[in-house]
Amino acid sequence: MFMGEYNHTIDVKGRMIVPSKFRLELGSSFILTRGLDQCLFGYPMKEWDIIEEKLKTLPLTKKDARAFTRFFFSGAIECELDKQGRVNIAQSLIDYAKLEKECVIIGVSNRIELWSKEIWEQYVNEQESSFEEIAENMIDFDL
Repeated sequence: MFMGEYNHTIDVKGRMIVPSKFRLELGSSFILTRGLDQCLFGYPMKEWDIIEEKLKTLPLTKKDARAFTRFFFSGAIECELDKQGRVNIAQSLIDYAKLEKECVIIGVSNRIELWSKEIWEQYVNEQESSFEEIAENMIDFDL
């Protein structure tokens, strides 16, 4: 399981150190793709396989299903960690998530998320004020 928040930097070549606590769970190669809320999602291969199977079951006749599947898979790349524990992020993904020098990597159960530090801080500030309301709505999910 992935959890925690880590501040890192991305270099001019698009390389970022992955926190050591995440490396073992991610494995030697993993999938990085466009996520929601303008961040990147990173999945270990076993989790990616599960998601892929679920997305295959979406009906092609539904416009939203086609759009989401295209968006999600077209941005996906297989990544490998180098000897220093860095991942090389494709420029298209860097552009999508507006990653600059300061970045945040968070663990979210079965995936990691890579955020621009500025966008992450803005997101946290916006959500913090409504966290209790969100928690109340989650009661319906038996948490």
